[in-house]
Amino acid sequence: MFGPRDSRVRGWFMLDSYLPTLFLTVLYLLSIWLGNKYMKNRPAFSLRGTLTLYNLGITLLSAYMLVELILSTWGGGYNLQCQNLDSAGDADVRVARVLWWYYFSKLVEFLDTIFFVLRKKTSQITFLHVYHHASMFNIWWCVLNWIPCGQSFFGPTLNSFIHILMYSYYGLSVFPSMHRHLWWKRYLTQAQLVQFLLTITHTLSAVVKPCGFPFGCLIFQSSYMMTLVILFLNFYFQTYRKKPLKKDTQELPAEKEVRNGLSKAHFTAANGVMNKKAQ
Repeated sequence: MFGPRDSRVRGWFMLDSYLPTLFLTVLYLLSIWLGNKYMKNRPAFSLRGTLTLYNLGITLLSAYMLVELILSTWGGGYNLQCQNLDSAGDADVRVARVLWWYYFSKLVEFLDTIFFVLRKKTSQITFLHVYHHASMFNIWWCVLNWIPCGQSFFGPTLNSFIHILMYSYYGLSVFPSMHRHLWWKRYLTQAQLVQFLLTITHTLSAVVKPCGFPFGCLIFQSSYMMTLVILFLNFYFQTYRKKPLKKDTQELPAEKEVRNGLSKAHFTAANGVMNKKAQ
């Protein structure tokens, strides 16, 4: 369906073989299962300092990716409606380098779940959370090997912007004195949904008016993003429509954004929030 691999990324770290990505994904899933068993009869960790540094690090990485994607695509004269894989020369390679960091960030974000396990926030480890984290890391290995530039830039650009907002929120929520200022968590989920819909629209625009970008990849990306829309809508209605809106000092909802259309996106990294009991 995808054709030959892109030779421009040959030799890049973790890309030549799928085995490292597969092994780390299996290790991630095993860590959730074994970690919950290990923590069952043990006290939860606080991890306040660790979470502060982690959220700051992800925020800064997301800011770098956002700025670099904007500069590289603008400099390369990318077509917003449809951009193929090989017409922008050095700008395509520059985009691919940023998207490698995006792929690697999906590995780093496995720590979202590990922190939940160590803090005994098992209610946060939902199907949406695990599905999105595990699938995004593997999907982006494929993206980097076959479609590492061109039309692939759009989702990560949106997702990096959303992650700046989200991980800033989570970093601030580590501090109880900031809770009264964090009234906007509901709108982060809404922003996630808008991100998914914009990514689907952008992807399908290349189907309606092709430019040489692989058709199979466009269909796969759109289908995957639709699964996220369905899961996030279900999460949103369960969290905000069926229950009274919780006070801002309470625990964040379970899911974050992902990581996007061959993106983060999701609303599962509420790793910095302390509930009343923990306080």
